[in-house]
Amino acid sequence: MVKKAKKDIVEGTSEGQEPLTGGQAGGDGEYKIEDLIQKLHEKEKEAADNYDRYMRAAADLENYKKRANREKADCIKYGQENLIKDILPMVDSLGRAMEHACNSNDFEAFREGLKLVQNQLNCCLEKHGVEKIEATGRDFDPNVHEAMLQVESPEHGNNQVVEEFEKGYLLNGRLLRPAKVSVCRCPVKQDAQ
Repeated sequence: MVKKAKKDIVEGTSEGQEPLTGGQAGGDGEYKIEDLIQKLHEKEKEAADNYDRYMRAAADLENYKKRANREKADCIKYGQENLIKDILPMVDSLGRAMEHACNSNDFEAFREGLKLVQNQLNCCLEKHGVEKIEATGRDFDPNVHEAMLQVESPEHGNNQVVEEFEKGYLLNGRLLRPAKVSVCRCPVKQDAQ
């Protein structure tokens, strides 16, 4: 198509027009054949440059997609690296506590060691945004508590948590696991007749 257009311009024949020669052009609105050929070459160069920019942009986009997928896969694969690094000292502490328990009959020292490891683990979880849900003695909240059973208790008010069977946790304010609790219900008073 471009070659045919070039040939038509050079020969001066386009649909329904007389051939142009170098001597015919010259008035307002008319172009010389050399001017038209020069403009055609400029437009071809501009089109080639645009196509080159398009190809580079397409290649950059494809490289970006590959890099983003690779980074996402690495994030999923190694995302818990910091948490694991923080837990490893507790594993070491548990190993030392077990070794000490096997070589000693001092149960109180073993219990104190386990308490220290538990505190270390709780601090690690807090560092990573995990917080305990307080339950015992509080009003039952179905958003963070899971009622396992209802009990009658004179020490607690209606719909108050009496006992916590399993602790609940939030991760950065989002429910990770609800607290499993027993809830107080007021005893039904029966009228004596």
